[in-house]
Order: sequence, then C-alpha cells, then structure tokens
Amino acid sequence: MESSEGRRMKLFGTDGIRGKANHPPMTGEMAFEVGRAAAYVLKKKHGRDIILIGKDTRLSGYMIESALTSGICSMGVDVLLVGPMPTPGIAFVTRSLRVDAGIVISASHNPYDDNGIKFFSSDGFKLPDSVEREIEEAVFSEKLAKIRPEGDGIGKAHRIDDASGRYIEYVKAAFPKGKTLDGIKVVVDCANGATYKITPNVLSELGAEVIAIHDKPDGLNINANCGSTYPEAMQKAVIAHGADIGISHDGDGDRVILCDEKGELVDGDKIMAVCALAMKKEGILKKNLVVATVMSNIGFEHYLKKAGIDIIRTQVGDRYVVEEMLKGGYNLGGEQSGHIIFLDYNTTGDGAVCALQVLAVMTKAGKPLSSLASQVPIYPQVLINVSVPKPKKIEKFPKVVQAVEDAEKCLKGGRILVRPSGTVPKIRVMVEGDDMKKIKKIAEEVAEVIKSEMS
Repeated sequence: MESSEGRRMKLFGTDGIRGKANHPPMTGEMAFEVGRAAAYVLKKKHGRDIILIGKDTRLSGYMIESALTSGICSMGVDVLLVGPMPTPGIAFVTRSLRVDAGIVISASHNPYDDNGIKFFSSDGFKLPDSVEREIEEAVFSEKLAKIRPEGDGIGKAHRIDDASGRYIEYVKAAFPKGKTLDGIKVVVDCANGATYKITPNVLSELGAEVIAIHDKPDGLNINANCGSTYPEAMQKAVIAHGADIGISHDGDGDRVILCDEKGELVDGDKIMAVCALAMKKEGILKKNLVVATVMSNIGFEHYLKKAGIDIIRTQVGDRYVVEEMLKGGYNLGGEQSGHIIFLDYNTTGDGAVCALQVLAVMTKAGKPLSSLASQVPIYPQVLINVSVPKPKKIEKFPKVVQAVEDAEKCLKGGRILVRPSGTVPKIRVMVEGDDMKKIKKIAEEVAEVIKSEMS
C-alpha cells in the first residue's frame, strides 16, 4: 500500500479515488481495504448498517464491486447492489432507501480501463474531505486487522431489481406537472455508460421522440469517442434527424452537454445562464444567485450580473459547488463541464434532471434552444493540459509564478487560471480574453514554462 518510493499513497482526489484499473490504487486488494475502512468509519454504534453499491458499465466494475462487497461484509455491514446506474441515481436511491451510505464505482468521463470509487453519505451528498481522510487513515492503519466479526456478525449482500425504475420515476417528476414533450425530437448520446436505459426511457415516457446513440455498452466502449467529451456524434445526429435538441452524457451520467437544433454546442455555463434567467422570472432562483467554479467563463458572469443575478465562484469540483450552495442556501450551481446541480431535485450533478430543466424552459418559452443559448456571450478561452510526473501547487515554482504574473499584465481584462488537476497528473492552464490569437500565445508560453520547470 505504499508507492515505489516508500511513501504512503494518497487515495482521494477531487472526486473520490481514481486510477488505472488493476493498478494501485484501483486494485481488488485496495478496494477490499477501502471497503473495510469505509464500513468502519461509517458504521453506527447501534443497529444493522447497510451500504449501497452501484457502478457504471466498465468491465473492471465487476472486480471492484466484488472486492468492496467482501471488505464491507467482513466488517459486519450489509450491502445492497443495484448494478449499473447513473451516479445521481445512486445518490437518490441511497437516501430513498435510507441506507447508511452509497458507493459509486466509476471513473466518470475517463476511458474504460480507468475506474474509481466515490462515496455518498446517507443524505445523498458526497462525503466531506474530512470523512474521506478518516477512511484513508483507516486503510493504512493496523487497527482494522484486529476487527473480525464472527458468526452472524458478518454482513450479507443482496441485489435489488427495481432501483432503475425508482430513479426513472423520480427524474420524470422534475418535469413540470401536466406538461409533456409531445412533438419534441431528441438525440441522446448515452456514452455507452450508466444512462443507456435511464435517459431514453425518461424522455420517451414524457412523450418525446428519442433517437438514442451509443446506448449499447459492452464494458469496453464507455466514453469511447462518444459522450460529453466527444459531442461531435451528437451534433451530427441532431442535424441528420432534424432534432430539436441533443443531449450528451458522460459515462456515469452526472454531467450533460447539449447542442441546439442547429448543432451548436451548449456547455454548462450556457445551461446555467438559460436556467438561471428562467428561474429568476418565476421567482424560484434562491437569493438570485448562481454558484459556479473558477473555470466558468467571464462572459457568463457578465451576462448574469446584467440580468441582476449574482455569482459566487468555488474551486473546481462539483462537491465544492454543492458545499457552497448548502452553506448559502442556493439552489442552482454547476460547472462549465456540465455538472449542473439543481438542489430542488437532487443532491449532486444530474444530467437527466438538467436536460429536463432546459426542455422545460424551451417548452414554456416556446423558443428553440438556439434562441435561448445564443443570448449568453462567451469570451474566447484556451485550455492547455500539461502532463507532469506529479502535479504540485505552482507557488513552489518561482518561474511559473512569474510567468503567470506576466500573463496577467498582458491580458488587461482577461484572466488566467493555472491549477493542478484533481484526477489526472496534469497542470491545467486556462486563459480567457477578447483576442483568441493573443490568449493562445499566452497560454502556450505559460505551458512551456510549466513543462520546463515541473517535468
């Protein structure tokens, strides 16, 4: 459980534990220990505890699921298995069934040969950093080796078959009562992931004509040139079928990227802006404020402020958006990448719920998505990912700090953001401004300094 250099590995990143399947930390052995540690940390002092486990469609999900189940049961905690289900569905079922915690086995938008483990508390929210640290400490401590329930103290596992049906009905309830999607044609790219049955069924049961693509997972094709990180197939399908909207999920269904009837992309910033204005008009946008991250576009911020809507920015990661929303009592927030949180409906980013909110705005306004989304100005933005052996804070590298400061002086009204990724060994460089040629040059210059200093 140590790295090749003898140091204890860090398990949790921005969104749970993630890595190459069958390599540390995403091995069966580590999953077993994580299961034991999670059961120990989350276990109550009285009564029988239950942890729910769901997964996306990756081949390695079987291995991780079995190992987690074994570890949890070895600590005297029972397990409910729901099989492939979107991350927001697992959050919903966790609190609906009133179990003690939920676990999602998924690496989100990453390739099939990656996998991950993330946790939800009993109320459907992601575990705070402090609890994740407790689990990590327990994994590497020796005290768990002495805890060995015996006889009927060992946990048991069983599958529940109606979890998907429960979630489908829940998502449908997020669409206005008495309204239907009759006459609406929708393309849905399921990314060969966890939404392959959910979103098409939700939309068709509400009356839409649904063209589903990448909805035949085989364990190896999740996110393979499809889904929210490869939206081109969705855009082409919308044009080919004359659809009103395109909906593209990532592998675990907690994010969504849209395109309008013209095939133009509508990212998370535009989705939030469209929904925020509609919610403000209806008087349901709490405190007239949206929570976004440092990655959201300046144009998006200016658009909201012009409409009388405030914005608070957090660090990258939907968990931090949710924490700020709970702290301030807000009900709309999200990320440019398509993690959009409607706290009136779910406790985490929910791609299906988000798509329904946009469809509701379209049907109420009687306007196509192109008309609604084109009102949101987006400044040119360049994002460069620099691969490094081990991402560290840029403050430790004076030449990188100086390069960023020089870039800020050149931008004059634009902005630059340099940060280590929380999920992969990369430093992300984002530059915004009104001149694409200029910001691209600045981003490339900063990236070169990072590569030189941190590689």
